[in-house]
Amino acid sequence: MTQQVSALVVGADRLGNIPDLLKGHNIAIRHHISGREPAHQKKTPQLPSGTDLVILLTDFLGHNVMKTFRTAAQRAGVRVMACRRSVCSVKQALDQCGYCEVCPLGMARSDRAVPGLAMRRCKPCRPRRARGPTPHQA
Repeated sequence: MTQQVSALVVGADRLGNIPDLLKGHNIAIRHHISGREPAHQKKTPQLPSGTDLVILLTDFLGHNVMKTFRTAAQRAGVRVMACRRSVCSVKQALDQCGYCEVCPLGMARSDRAVPGLAMRRCKPCRPRRARGPTPHQA
């Protein structure tokens, strides 16, 4: 069985369909912070324990808030993903970070995350390459 990744989402008041998309990528939202509080800009917060990923929704965050959460993630050794608050943008960022959707074969994420092959995807999730000429070119 695959191990679930726990994420801290920073930015936006409402997440819309993003939690469903993350669930499809085997990512659980552990905590959601809107980033509107002035305290988030001034002091570097401590990330909740067990956080594996910090997702920054950039179109709803100021530069100071992003900086404080990036430094907190850096200190904790947690991966940071920044994108806009749209399902398409989050999906694209997840694919670029190596979080392909839950494998239908049940292949463990640790099997796919081989050092040096961080962007490698399991076989069913990889985009298919065109082989040979298409019927229209022949």
